[in-house]
Amino acid sequence: MKLIKKETNTIIAEKVIVAESFWQRLCGLLGRTTLRSNETMWIQRCDSIHTFFMKFPIDVVFVDKKLKVCSVKTNIKPWRLATSYWCANSVFEFASPNSEVQNLRKGDLLYVGN
Repeated sequence: MKLIKKETNTIIAEKVIVAESFWQRLCGLLGRTTLRSNETMWIQRCDSIHTFFMKFPIDVVFVDKKLKVCSVKTNIKPWRLATSYWCANSVFEFASPNSEVQNLRKGDLLYVGN
């Protein structure tokens, strides 16, 4: 599956790793040394993240149920917290820096598919 910005049909990530079960969401990117620049982890049913025990900084995109961007946070270093406050339903995590993430803005509509 790919992550695409709907308005421009721009590919944000070539590979979406889905974390939907309790254990997948709990572990997230823990234990990984990085993500490839064309990958993202999609953590569903999530409105905040932490980077405790992580080995690399991440960029995150918080989205609502319709995959509309609520918040973009870049270069979150290990041992930090990040939240979108009230609007998010899920989050996409990327290895930082990610130029495609830096071009996203609040209100952009995303799509996950082939």
